[in-house]
Amino acid sequence: MDAMTTSDPLWGLPDPDTHGEFYAATTMKRFFAWIVDTVLILLLSLVAIPFTAFVGLFFFALLFLMVSLVYRIAAIAAWSATPGMLLAGLELRTARGERFDAATAAAHTILYLVMMSFFVLQAVSILLMLTSARGQGLHDHLLGTAAINRARTW
Repeated sequence: MDAMTTSDPLWGLPDPDTHGEFYAATTMKRFFAWIVDTVLILLLSLVAIPFTAFVGLFFFALLFLMVSLVYRIAAIAAWSATPGMLLAGLELRTARGERFDAATAAAHTILYLVMMSFFVLQAVSILLMLTSARGQGLHDHLLGTAAINRARTW
């Protein structure tokens, strides 16, 4: 039985006590991935401005939010990770230890954006990432998901 199916009976995620390597440094890796993704989303938003007949300049925050929403849902649904997470060696898994489907990717992204919109929720989320055994943010706790280190394929 592999590490993704052992663990405790309520989770299909690896147990952080017996398989801590899945969660090693994930909080710092998530921060690195967040920086990479934010820069990519900013660049995509800037590229999108001419396609809005430059009206996007007046609503840049909304444009950035929409690009972020599409970028994150599409990437997470396809790879169970954003490009930044892939670069950092992370992937997202459900409570059953499975890769994300489109619905889970959308729910995770929407909850993430809600957490980012309110300082208190974001502070709680960061605190949980730093203190919880699986390094889960508030949105991860609500969905039962976690970011884990990807298994090496070589």
